[in-house]
Amino acid sequence: MYRHIFFDLDGTLTDPFMGITRSAQYALSKYGIHAELTDLKRFIGPPLIDSFCEYYGLTEAQAKQAVEYYRELYRDGGAMFDNRVYDGIPGLLSDLKSRSCELILATSKPIIFARQILEHFGLAEYFDYTFGCELDGRRTRKSEVIAYALECHPVDLSSSIMVGDRLHDVEGAHSNSLPCVGVLWGYGDRPELEKARADFIAGDMLELEKILI
Repeated sequence: MYRHIFFDLDGTLTDPFMGITRSAQYALSKYGIHAELTDLKRFIGPPLIDSFCEYYGLTEAQAKQAVEYYRELYRDGGAMFDNRVYDGIPGLLSDLKSRSCELILATSKPIIFARQILEHFGLAEYFDYTFGCELDGRRTRKSEVIAYALECHPVDLSSSIMVGDRLHDVEGAHSNSLPCVGVLWGYGDRPELEKARADFIAGDMLELEKILI
Protein backbone atom coordinates (compact mmCIF):
# COMPACT_ATOMS: atom_id res chain seq x y z
CA MET A 1 0.00 0.00 0.00
CA TYR A 2 1.24 3.47 -0.86
CA ARG A 3 1.43 5.74 2.19
CA HIS A 4 2.34 9.04 0.49
CA ILE A 5 0.20 9.83 -2.55
CA PHE A 6 0.85 12.89 -4.71
CA PHE A 7 -2.12 14.10 -6.76
CA ASP A 8 -2.30 16.37 -9.78
CA LEU A 9 -5.30 18.74 -9.77
CA ASP A 10 -6.55 19.64 -13.26
CA GLY A 11 -7.79 16.59 -15.14
CA THR A 12 -7.21 14.32 -12.14
CA LEU A 13 -9.30 15.64 -9.27
CA THR A 14 -11.39 18.17 -11.17
CA ASP A 15 -12.46 18.84 -14.75
CA PRO A 16 -11.48 22.47 -15.40
CA PHE A 17 -12.37 22.50 -19.11
CA MET A 18 -14.68 25.52 -19.22
CA GLY A 19 -12.68 27.74 -16.87
CA ILE A 20 -9.30 27.15 -18.49
CA THR A 21 -10.43 27.19 -22.11
CA ARG A 22 -12.55 30.33 -21.71
CA SER A 23 -9.65 32.11 -20.01
CA ALA A 24 -7.21 31.04 -22.74
CA GLN A 25 -9.68 32.12 -25.41
CA TYR A 26 -10.01 35.52 -23.73
CA ALA A 27 -6.22 35.96 -23.57
CA LEU A 28 -5.73 35.02 -27.22
CA SER A 29 -8.44 37.46 -28.28
CA LYS A 30 -6.18 40.26 -27.00
CA TYR A 31 -3.81 39.32 -29.84
CA GLY A 32 -6.58 39.09 -32.44
CA ILE A 33 -6.53 35.30 -32.36
CA HIS A 34 -9.83 33.41 -32.37
CA ALA A 35 -9.75 29.85 -31.06
CA GLU A 36 -12.57 27.39 -30.43
CA LEU A 37 -12.86 26.10 -26.88
CA THR A 38 -12.42 22.50 -28.02
CA ASP A 39 -9.05 23.41 -29.53
CA LEU A 40 -7.92 24.91 -26.24
CA LYS A 41 -8.27 21.79 -24.10
CA ARG A 42 -4.57 21.17 -24.80
CA PHE A 43 -3.93 24.07 -22.40
CA ILE A 44 -5.02 21.79 -19.55
CA GLY A 45 -1.89 20.35 -17.99
CA PRO A 46 1.21 22.07 -19.45
CA PRO A 47 2.53 25.43 -18.21
CA LEU A 48 0.49 28.24 -19.79
CA ILE A 49 3.51 30.09 -21.19
CA ASP A 50 4.60 26.95 -23.05
CA SER A 51 1.13 26.48 -24.56
CA PHE A 52 0.81 30.09 -25.76
CA CYS A 53 4.24 29.85 -27.42
CA GLU A 54 3.94 26.35 -28.85
CA TYR A 55 0.38 26.40 -30.14
CA TYR A 56 -0.09 30.05 -31.13
CA GLY A 57 3.41 31.29 -31.88
CA LEU A 58 3.58 33.97 -29.21
CA THR A 59 7.00 35.18 -28.16
CA GLU A 60 8.03 34.57 -24.57
CA ALA A 61 7.28 38.21 -23.71
CA GLN A 62 3.86 38.01 -25.36
CA ALA A 63 3.15 34.71 -23.61
CA LYS A 64 3.95 36.23 -20.22
CA GLN A 65 1.52 39.04 -20.95
CA ALA A 66 -1.03 36.51 -22.22
CA VAL A 67 -0.87 34.79 -18.82
CA GLU A 68 -1.79 38.10 -17.20
CA TYR A 69 -4.76 38.46 -19.58
CA TYR A 70 -5.71 34.86 -18.82
CA ARG A 71 -5.80 35.64 -15.12
CA GLU A 72 -8.12 38.61 -15.67
CA LEU A 73 -10.88 36.12 -16.41
CA TYR A 74 -9.60 33.09 -14.51
CA ARG A 75 -8.88 34.84 -11.20
CA ASP A 76 -10.69 38.17 -11.28
CA GLY A 77 -13.65 36.93 -13.31
CA GLY A 78 -14.08 33.76 -11.25
CA ALA A 79 -13.53 31.33 -14.13
CA MET A 80 -11.40 29.12 -11.86
CA PHE A 81 -14.66 27.92 -10.31
CA ASP A 82 -16.14 27.09 -13.73
CA ASN A 83 -15.00 23.60 -12.88
CA ARG A 84 -16.33 20.35 -11.41
CA VAL A 85 -15.05 17.53 -9.22
CA TYR A 86 -14.92 14.19 -11.00
CA ASP A 87 -17.46 11.66 -9.76
CA GLY A 88 -15.95 9.38 -7.13
CA ILE A 89 -13.05 11.63 -6.13
CA PRO A 90 -14.39 12.67 -2.69
CA GLY A 91 -15.10 9.04 -1.83
CA LEU A 92 -11.67 7.93 -2.99
CA LEU A 93 -9.87 10.62 -0.99
CA SER A 94 -11.96 9.88 2.08
CA ASP A 95 -11.18 6.18 1.86
CA LEU A 96 -7.46 6.81 1.44
CA LYS A 97 -7.43 9.10 4.48
CA SER A 98 -9.28 6.47 6.53
CA ARG A 99 -6.40 4.11 5.70
CA SER A 100 -3.91 6.66 7.09
CA CYS A 101 -2.53 7.65 3.70
CA GLU A 102 -0.86 11.04 3.45
CA LEU A 103 -2.27 13.00 0.52
CA ILE A 104 -0.17 15.69 -1.14
CA LEU A 105 -1.27 18.02 -3.94
CA ALA A 106 1.38 18.66 -6.61
CA THR A 107 0.07 20.94 -9.35
CA SER A 108 1.60 23.25 -11.95
CA LYS A 109 -1.21 25.69 -11.20
CA PRO A 110 -0.35 28.68 -8.98
CA ILE A 111 -0.73 27.41 -5.43
CA ILE A 112 -2.92 30.36 -4.46
CA PHE A 113 -5.51 29.27 -7.06
CA ALA A 114 -5.18 25.58 -6.25
CA ARG A 115 -5.94 26.17 -2.58
CA GLN A 116 -9.00 28.25 -3.43
CA ILE A 117 -10.28 25.50 -5.71
CA LEU A 118 -9.76 22.79 -3.09
CA GLU A 119 -11.59 24.90 -0.51
CA HIS A 120 -14.42 25.82 -2.89
CA PHE A 121 -15.12 22.21 -3.81
CA GLY A 122 -14.67 20.77 -0.32
CA LEU A 123 -11.49 18.84 -1.06
CA ALA A 124 -9.02 20.77 1.11
CA GLU A 125 -9.80 18.70 4.21
CA TYR A 126 -8.30 15.59 2.58
CA PHE A 127 -4.88 17.06 1.80
CA ASP A 128 -2.02 17.16 4.26
CA TYR A 129 0.17 19.36 2.05
CA THR A 130 -0.33 21.40 -1.11
CA PHE A 131 2.39 22.45 -3.55
CA GLY A 132 2.24 24.38 -6.81
CA CYS A 133 3.92 27.14 -8.77
CA GLU A 134 4.15 30.82 -7.88
CA LEU A 135 2.38 33.67 -9.65
CA ASP A 136 5.73 34.96 -10.92
CA GLY A 137 6.29 31.74 -12.88
CA ARG A 138 8.59 29.90 -10.49
CA ARG A 139 8.13 26.09 -10.48
CA THR A 140 5.76 25.76 -13.44
CA ARG A 141 7.24 22.37 -14.48
CA LYS A 142 5.72 19.37 -12.74
CA SER A 143 9.21 18.02 -12.09
CA GLU A 144 10.05 21.25 -10.24
CA VAL A 145 6.85 21.13 -8.20
CA ILE A 146 7.46 17.54 -7.09
CA ALA A 147 11.12 18.26 -6.33
CA TYR A 148 10.07 21.23 -4.20
CA ALA A 149 7.45 19.13 -2.41
CA LEU A 150 10.03 16.47 -1.59
CA GLU A 151 12.48 19.11 -0.41
CA CYS A 152 9.90 20.69 1.91
CA HIS A 153 8.42 17.41 3.04
CA PRO A 154 10.78 14.42 2.59
CA VAL A 155 8.98 11.08 2.33
CA ASP A 156 9.90 7.43 1.91
CA LEU A 157 10.00 7.10 -1.88
CA SER A 158 9.48 3.33 -1.67
CA SER A 159 5.94 3.92 -0.35
CA SER A 160 5.14 6.99 -2.46
CA ILE A 161 3.42 7.47 -5.84
CA MET A 162 2.12 10.23 -8.14
CA VAL A 163 -1.35 10.27 -9.70
CA GLY A 164 -1.96 12.40 -12.80
CA ASP A 165 -3.54 12.48 -16.24
CA ARG A 166 -0.83 13.85 -18.55
CA LEU A 167 2.67 12.94 -19.68
CA HIS A 168 3.98 15.88 -17.63
CA ASP A 169 2.85 14.11 -14.46
CA VAL A 170 4.58 10.88 -15.44
CA GLU A 171 7.80 12.58 -16.49
CA GLY A 172 7.80 14.82 -13.43
CA ALA A 173 7.32 11.84 -11.13
CA HIS A 174 10.02 9.76 -12.81
CA SER A 175 12.52 12.61 -12.68
CA ASN A 176 12.08 12.51 -8.91
CA SER A 177 12.27 8.71 -8.59
CA LEU A 178 8.52 8.31 -8.06
CA PRO A 179 6.28 5.82 -9.89
CA CYS A 180 3.16 7.30 -11.50
CA VAL A 181 -0.40 6.20 -12.16
CA GLY A 182 -1.89 7.73 -15.30
CA VAL A 183 -5.68 8.17 -15.16
CA LEU A 184 -7.85 8.07 -18.27
CA TRP A 185 -10.71 10.35 -17.24
CA GLY A 186 -8.61 13.50 -17.69
CA TYR A 187 -6.90 15.00 -20.74
CA GLY A 188 -4.20 12.47 -21.56
CA ASP A 189 -5.14 9.30 -23.44
CA ARG A 190 -3.67 5.81 -23.13
CA PRO A 191 -1.11 6.22 -25.98
CA GLU A 192 0.23 9.43 -24.37
CA LEU A 193 0.56 7.78 -20.97
CA GLU A 194 2.08 4.61 -22.39
CA LYS A 195 4.61 6.61 -24.40
CA ALA A 196 5.56 8.47 -21.21
CA ARG A 197 5.99 5.04 -19.54
CA ALA A 198 3.39 5.42 -16.82
CA ASP A 199 3.91 2.64 -14.29
CA PHE A 200 0.16 2.01 -14.07
CA ILE A 201 -2.88 3.21 -16.00
CA ALA A 202 -6.31 3.45 -14.35
CA GLY A 203 -9.48 3.67 -16.38
CA ASP A 204 -11.78 4.43 -13.46
CA MET A 205 -11.80 5.16 -9.74
CA LEU A 206 -12.06 1.50 -8.76
CA GLU A 207 -8.94 0.64 -10.76
CA LEU A 208 -7.09 3.56 -9.22
CA GLU A 209 -8.05 2.58 -5.70
CA LYS A 210 -6.93 -1.01 -6.28
CA ILE A 211 -3.53 0.23 -7.48
CA LEU A 212 -3.09 2.55 -4.52
CA ILE A 213 -4.12 0.14 -1.77
